[in-house]
Amino acid sequence: MADQTKGSRIRATGKRRKPPTGGRRAVTATAWVAGGLVLVGGSGLGYLYFKLNGNIQGVDINAQLGTDRPDDVDNGSMDILVLGSDSRAGANSEYGTDEGGARSDTAMIVHVYEGHKKAAVVSVPRDTLIDRPDCTDGDGNEASGQSRAMFNTAYQAGGPACAVKTVEQMSGIRMDHYIEVDFTGFKKIIDELGGVKVTTSKAIKDGKSHLDLEPGTHTLDGEQALGLVRTRKSVGDGSDLGRIQLQQAFIKALIQQVKSVGVFSSPDKLYGLADSATKAITPDSELDSVKELISFANGLKGLGADDVNMITLPVQYDKIDPNRVKPLEKQSQQVWKALAADKPIPASATEGAVEGEAKGVVR
Repeated sequence: MADQTKGSRIRATGKRRKPPTGGRRAVTATAWVAGGLVLVGGSGLGYLYFKLNGNIQGVDINAQLGTDRPDDVDNGSMDILVLGSDSRAGANSEYGTDEGGARSDTAMIVHVYEGHKKAAVVSVPRDTLIDRPDCTDGDGNEASGQSRAMFNTAYQAGGPACAVKTVEQMSGIRMDHYIEVDFTGFKKIIDELGGVKVTTSKAIKDGKSHLDLEPGTHTLDGEQALGLVRTRKSVGDGSDLGRIQLQQAFIKALIQQVKSVGVFSSPDKLYGLADSATKAITPDSELDSVKELISFANGLKGLGADDVNMITLPVQYDKIDPNRVKPLEKQSQQVWKALAADKPIPASATEGAVEGEAKGVVR
């Protein structure tokens, strides 16, 4: 049953409102970089539009899901599912063997409040046990639903549309947009930015992610940044919850970096960022052109790091399998009800939830 909190109107076409609007773990980078496309649009260089449009390959989530979705409520807010797949195909093969499938290694639900001056980000641990719905992927292949499935299997079972359907079933909130970014794209965006400055309170040495940082301030290049957001076992309790804390701290630093590097004053830097970003992302079909990305990014470029509240979905360790987590029902509903009503997430929503032990390691 669709959540009625935000209203009661459903459009039969499955299309959603498109107010003026900015994946893998670098979604925030993509949003801010897309904001730089405004300059490209204002330059009158039409051939750049053509080239950048050719970089973008979208996926039609609306067509795949149809009308069996939560209500489409036009209250000025915007909800975006941001995924990072763990595919090892193509240039990503250096991070592991391609086993013929990909899972959503990182997932964030981004809620931009009415007025687009504030945002909330809810990270969903990949090992969260959920009831996955029946899905049909972009090729028409059907995947049966499954109880006690890990959240990150939704993408593997039915691609982006199945991931969106799963999130909408969990939250009762319709997703306006979908964005995905891969390993290689993430690195290129960070390198085009000139790196991202972070301060570490402890040494981070992780052979698996090839990261070796002493305590102190560092400007991370793309490879190091990727290593940081992939790091898990060498920081805190070694859990995915701790890695999420590192990712959230990095995103805060990334927002600050993009706001300070002056991409809007340098045409060369702007084009390099725009070219890398449009090659890196797989957006939904309502964001698969430069014009649409400009509109999207314009709605986000006023956000600063202090304007974004980041939490992890409230979870507890599963009693049957302690290597998995389950949503805390009461607290999770507080999160979803707050976002559906376009309200701040109450502090009580995270009470009693388990957390990683990496908070404060990176800032």
